[in-house]
Amino acid sequence: MPAEGSSKPGSVSSSEDDSVELSKAEASLLQKVVRKGLIVSKHDIEVQRKDPTSPLYSVKTFEALHLKPQLLKGVYEMGFNAPSKIQETALPTLLADPPQNMIAQSQSGTGKTAAFVLAMLSRVDAKKSYPQVLCLSPTYELAIQIGDVAIKMGQFCPEIKIRFAIRGEEVPKGTILTEHIIIGTPGKVVDWALKFRFFDLSKIRVFVLDEADVMIATQGHQDQSFRIRKALTEQCQMMFFSATYDEHVMEFAEAIVTNPVTIRLKREEESLDNIKQYYVECKNQDAKYAAIANIYGVATIGQAMIFCHTRKTASWLSEKMSKDGHAVALLSGELTVEQRIAILDRFREGKEKVLITTNVLARGIDIEQVTIVVNFDLPIDQAGNADCETYLHRIGRTGRFGKAGLAINLVDGPQSRRVLIQIEEHFGKKIVRLNTDDVDEIEKLGNE
Repeated sequence: MPAEGSSKPGSVSSSEDDSVELSKAEASLLQKVVRKGLIVSKHDIEVQRKDPTSPLYSVKTFEALHLKPQLLKGVYEMGFNAPSKIQETALPTLLADPPQNMIAQSQSGTGKTAAFVLAMLSRVDAKKSYPQVLCLSPTYELAIQIGDVAIKMGQFCPEIKIRFAIRGEEVPKGTILTEHIIIGTPGKVVDWALKFRFFDLSKIRVFVLDEADVMIATQGHQDQSFRIRKALTEQCQMMFFSATYDEHVMEFAEAIVTNPVTIRLKREEESLDNIKQYYVECKNQDAKYAAIANIYGVATIGQAMIFCHTRKTASWLSEKMSKDGHAVALLSGELTVEQRIAILDRFREGKEKVLITTNVLARGIDIEQVTIVVNFDLPIDQAGNADCETYLHRIGRTGRFGKAGLAINLVDGPQSRRVLIQIEEHFGKKIVRLNTDDVDEIEKLGNE
């Protein structure tokens, strides 16, 4: 594909511009795909209680929780050696007797799924052959992920039975379910419990509502969640989880959960402090490509994300880099969720070292191995001015979780230089010029 000619900022046609953002459900799902392990968070836990006199406990080992030996074995088998920060605080509360209700906010990868799954498995009385635990998830895919965690963690407790209430799962009319744990989506659970009465919601001892911010962004799920909640008893332990915690989520949480302990993992603010920013002067698009090739030819860097303004540029760059022998993945807005998952999975596993994308991945997706972000095109708004919020989100894909990161901005011509100056002024931070023809300079870049 030939290189595009340079066009004026803001002149990109809407059909080419790929600034469509992911839905909350898609972003949450993709984030879970790329975050298979736990991140190590340096951020503080904030705990709020209705009763300030009630004691708070935290644990540094899983043994301190006095779990059933088979469950402890399952935890270790999954590779968890010590509780994550949110688990240290959440698990003693979730496992306490009498049971306590909880609202917890934490980003994906902090270990909250493992925390509530451990609580779910711990509360089951396997001698009673009816559903005692209900876990609601907003999407089929996320429900499957929770179920996978539960199956792995409970692998040494074969007496605990799990059932998925998701699309494709059919139950004959008149059936009374005997599985102990139901994991499903709101619509299916409403049908099974309230319409067909396959199980009795009044016997549920633990109710988990996961990904609440996605739930309220999905048509009908909030109302279905309320219908399910109304059929539960006041003795049922409520666990409510959300990656974000805005006013709408808080209202939803308070309507679902009574007298909760609220745990908030203070969210990692996207900051430029640990990201070194550079710019490279380029005459045209081919010179931009040469700059990337020079960096990759000399610097020792991990994985990279390259942001382009249009799908057309992203396709051109992907094709050119592939021809030159680079392991490249291309991700843009026209792909299905399934295609995006497959691409991100390969990138996370290191099968491709470079992910070329548009603004579709500018925010919400964190891949720990990304050490460098390249702005092939600087982000601009409809008027052709710097889109500083998108810039922050883009370069925030590196330098995650307290690590150092690199951002390189490719500048071609007076218009993109003006955009660069606007970005510098907005953030009050100088962006340093980099000479990609200087081997020594690039080598230093790789060692930072």
